[in-house]
Amino acid sequence: MLTGKQKRYLRAEAHHLTPIFQVGKGGVNEQMLLQISDALEARELLKVRILDNCADEKDEVAVALAEGTNSELVQLIGLTVVLYKESKNNKKINLPRVDKK
Repeated sequence: MLTGKQKRYLRAEAHHLTPIFQVGKGGVNEQMLLQISDALEARELLKVRILDNCADEKDEVAVALAEGTNSELVQLIGLTVVLYKESKNNKKINLPRVDKK
């Protein structure tokens, strides 16, 4: 689970990214989830665009993407979803540490 500080950091990192996947009228499917999981392993942080012709609600699509890829939903802004998953082999992003009191 990400803290608010970590989510803010990831939102700033994702600001310049362009969406590399699109969810259209077919909705979220197994093949898409596999491709997004592979991309998350390589990049750790990515954006997914929900197209206007998608029949599902954007909140449902965002949750389905996060759960289907075992990633964290960083942000849903408009029709753009930002996902984060720590890479096992290609770690690039160092999150701010969590201070325990």
